[in-house]
Amino acid sequence: METMQQITDYQRVWSDGLNRGDVSTADEAFAPDCTIHFIGLPEPVRGVEAWKQLVAGFLTAFPDMHFTMDEGIVSGDRVAWRWHARGTHMGPLGPLPATGRAVSIWGLIVDHVVDGRVVERWEQFDQTGMLQQLGVQ
Repeated sequence: METMQQITDYQRVWSDGLNRGDVSTADEAFAPDCTIHFIGLPEPVRGVEAWKQLVAGFLTAFPDMHFTMDEGIVSGDRVAWRWHARGTHMGPLGPLPATGRAVSIWGLIVDHVVDGRVVERWEQFDQTGMLQQLGVQ
């Protein structure tokens, strides 16, 4: 069972790294063989290296993105998070070229945490709202 302090520590490491554009902090926050179920992807992301690559691509599209973890709830070895983020679309996002538009998004995470590191994550965010803010219809 994880404590709220352990949970806060791993999430702080990860969100602080994201806000600096440093995905290497995932090595501290996620198990090497973690599995990430991310909205919009047909298959889970397997392994911390693949997760870092996916997140780095998102940060290339939104290099000034700032993430805030709003609330965390612990239940045994599971943690639920509510977050929000703001940034500017300054690089390609898949096939979508940079628009220069600002976005404000929110999301929800459920983590399975063992020994202070995420072994499995389920993450969803408001993709529709983000795409609308980018002018995609």
